[in-house]
Amino acid sequence: MPLSRYDQRAKKRFGQHFLHDRGVIERMLRALALKESDRVIEIGPGPGALTFPLLERLPRLDVVEIDRDVIAWWQEQQQARDKLHIHAVDALKLDIPALWADGEALRVVGNLPYNISTPLIFNLLSHAIHIRDMMFMLQKEVVDRMTATPGSKDYGRLSVMVQYYCQTEYLMKVSPGAFNPPPKVDSAVIYLKPRPFPEQANDVEQLSMLVAKAFSQRRKTLRNTLKELLDTSQIESVGIDPAQRAETLSVTDFVRLSHLLPEH
Repeated sequence: MPLSRYDQRAKKRFGQHFLHDRGVIERMLRALALKESDRVIEIGPGPGALTFPLLERLPRLDVVEIDRDVIAWWQEQQQARDKLHIHAVDALKLDIPALWADGEALRVVGNLPYNISTPLIFNLLSHAIHIRDMMFMLQKEVVDRMTATPGSKDYGRLSVMVQYYCQTEYLMKVSPGAFNPPPKVDSAVIYLKPRPFPEQANDVEQLSMLVAKAFSQRRKTLRNTLKELLDTSQIESVGIDPAQRAETLSVTDFVRLSHLLPEH
């Protein structure tokens, strides 16, 4: 699909690093295995390295963009006008339920700005019931933490909370040269699929609070980190040794502990 060249520089305040590596883009598209009936939302289309290939495969594409220059440029792209639906809002304030109003589960993709990636993903996870799957380009360190397993150095609060909601898959590492301008760190692509029937916490906020408390002092045991929330006998009552550290517990273990807390 022909397009006019986007000639604006990436803006640091928006954390912009525009993806341009066609090999990476093709691998992402193959992993998505799109169908024409898919309802896709792209966060941060930028100059369209991923957006145009998506438009070639879909009859409609919703994009979320906050940069007025990028929005104005897209509005000039005649070949995208009939298919592209631009949401000129901060992605952190995106109304997922409104986009889902027709009942079609959403597929969310994007090369996310590093400075908002974690809060943005938590916001999307809070609407996981409306989302079929997600694929994001993120800072490699963040992807390492999201996909970490119990006992590893990267396993922590982010790992537990993302994996509570989703199955995670580390798809590929991406070098700085795949972007313009190149970031100072490596990136990676992660695939997230919301679990249809996760073991439910009684209160997700309570679960999140307990997990944060457990990881607040990684070198200390649960007996010490959770003493303000649970006593030793309570921890033992769900088959967990109070002498363990948080990094050794599975997501299911944390859910079982959260069941012991009084609901709000």
